[in-house]
Amino acid sequence: MRGGSIAVVGGSIAGCAAALAAARGGAERITVFERADAQLRDRGVGIGIQSDRYDELRDAGYVAPEMPWAPLNRRVWSVRDGEAHYGRALGEQPFPFRAYNWGSLWSELRRCVPEEVSYRSGAVVTGVEPDDDGGTLRLADGYEEHFDVVIGADGYRSVVREAMFPGAGATYAGYIGWRGTSPDVSGLPSDGYDAHNIVFPGGHCMAYRIPDGSGGHLLNWVLYTEPPQVDGLHPDLKIPTSLPPGRLNSELTEHLRALVAEHFPPYWAAKLLGTPAETTFIQPIYDLEVPHYTSGRMALVGDAASVARPHIGAGSVKALQDATALEAALMTGDSWREALKRYDANRGAVGAAMVALARRMGSAQVEHTPDWSAMGQPEFEAWWQDQNKGSDRRSGFGGHSMKAE
Repeated sequence: MRGGSIAVVGGSIAGCAAALAAARGGAERITVFERADAQLRDRGVGIGIQSDRYDELRDAGYVAPEMPWAPLNRRVWSVRDGEAHYGRALGEQPFPFRAYNWGSLWSELRRCVPEEVSYRSGAVVTGVEPDDDGGTLRLADGYEEHFDVVIGADGYRSVVREAMFPGAGATYAGYIGWRGTSPDVSGLPSDGYDAHNIVFPGGHCMAYRIPDGSGGHLLNWVLYTEPPQVDGLHPDLKIPTSLPPGRLNSELTEHLRALVAEHFPPYWAAKLLGTPAETTFIQPIYDLEVPHYTSGRMALVGDAASVARPHIGAGSVKALQDATALEAALMTGDSWREALKRYDANRGAVGAAMVALARRMGSAQVEHTPDWSAMGQPEFEAWWQDQNKGSDRRSGFGGHSMKAE
């Protein structure tokens, strides 16, 4: 395909990658609509990219070697054991990952988007009207424009997905992630080259260091557990809401402090409790699958298409792989519909397999946790393998291999 116009709804990691794919695929006019009007690079949370997946994405031109990163070698699972400083390690596993700052990855992708691509910040898309020749975008300010192809990269609440498959929204998994970043990385075991999972009845917390964007490091952590029934978190008494940094009230803060103080080894308790309030926030965990990645002349990438719980360690990888598959489909298709049909055939089964694996991991690691205190390395390995039963070449911890397609 050469020429034509493409709209990309959403301008974060998935959106920038999709715009890059569209440009490389030969689109003549590309417009990115990003609802946020602030700098996305300020989102300083951590993401991990499995080393083999990084190599594939680097070769495809979607990640750059010069991006700051922190190497991770092992993942150590630890449980509180009396007053032992770091707790007791109940299991260890290889963990060949590269840890990044979300803002650095977005900034690099934004830089790679060609100058001729129009990137519109503060552009809120409220609806998409599909037709045989593409789709018309409607914005909150009344602006309308028709495009040959519309790509939804607008996350789990995607406006584009709603136009494609009305009612196909994300499903709340029943628990939340508390997240935070702290400048205090002192005393990290193994000089910070390990990821750490601190476990407790009903959940676990994963912690690892990431670049801070200024030559130093931050401690990035995410704690998964059922949400407390408190004011400010359950507006409809069923599904908790996201709370951005700095919005946790005193009741929520006290709940987190009590949980950490009861279940965490002294070192990790101090690290979490010392995290600045302005970097601590809450995200509900969701599952999402769609019947297809495309419909007519519309397509989905990243979380707009499927959301796998974070335990699989492949959210950003999947978004970037979606973009590489979209680029290949645009370059080889003889028509818009043929190109999008190829993209759907390539990515649909991958997304479904990753969601299924992430559900199994969420069940084992949060919803139905084992007796951690009774586990050692043999028991841990058996528990881990049980979660991965049924995984195939299309899924796996850290993301599937593009070479397997």
